[in-house]
Amino acid sequence: MTVTIGGSMLRSEMLRTLLKCKTFIIGLSLITIIGIIAVLADSIALYPPLEFVGNPLESPSAKHPFGTDDMGRDIYSMTIHGARISLFIGIIAALLSTSIGTGIGVVCGVFRGIVDAVIMRIIDFMLSLPYLAIALVIIAFLKPSMMIIILVIVILSWITTAKVVRAHTLSVMESLFVEAARAIGASNLHIMLRHVLPHVSPMILSSMALNVRNAILFEAALSFLGLGDPANVSWGTILFFARRAGAFALGAWWYIVPPGFLIMMTVLGFTLISIGLDEVINPRLRKM
Repeated sequence: MTVTIGGSMLRSEMLRTLLKCKTFIIGLSLITIIGIIAVLADSIALYPPLEFVGNPLESPSAKHPFGTDDMGRDIYSMTIHGARISLFIGIIAALLSTSIGTGIGVVCGVFRGIVDAVIMRIIDFMLSLPYLAIALVIIAFLKPSMMIIILVIVILSWITTAKVVRAHTLSVMESLFVEAARAIGASNLHIMLRHVLPHVSPMILSSMALNVRNAILFEAALSFLGLGDPANVSWGTILFFARRAGAFALGAWWYIVPPGFLIMMTVLGFTLISIGLDEVINPRLRKM
């Protein structure tokens, strides 16, 4: 993907282009709805998420719209509160990993030299390692908690952002306006702040949307394996409870479908946002 947005494209023009992109609007709408659910969880949930309020494995009813789990807890309330936990972990982990990856990628692309070579070899080595195995090792030595899960996701997810940002930075560094800036004595720091970052920022936003998606999926996978935060209920934790209770074999579909559906919709929303941003970054992807 080639960055074609230059300094001449104003932020307002980029915003207008995004608002005309149906893919971006659909994705943003999905995430907005899920975000509202997360913010209003305390108000729209019927019961506290971990309170025993019914009989085990009750099917959906007016009293329990999504039924109950194997311990009599209301799945609707658990799912609503799970949106808050899953989004919080996904967004915080993505913010940190994108920031770290962007900083490393820009520095490597601008300054090059031995630092760039060493960091790229470290990244290549880390890309060859199985992420899930590394996560299991880290969590095995640390008590599972929300912060530990975020830490694990950040450690494993900044790498891709760093490689992508570095590649785009190298492309910008070969531009004529950067050569002109060097000719008048501009420092590498000035070039990085005034020329490189403005040009790679749309791509960084696209990468961050994908990082949120990946963080939510990774947290759901860890929680599904029983490595989530036991003090907080996320969508992955609900699926872990369902697997442990044998809901798949018992046919208790209401235990599985709500958290699974919201994971799917959230992943779809962030994916569509990323695709919409890609269409702004690369005009060849725009629909005519």
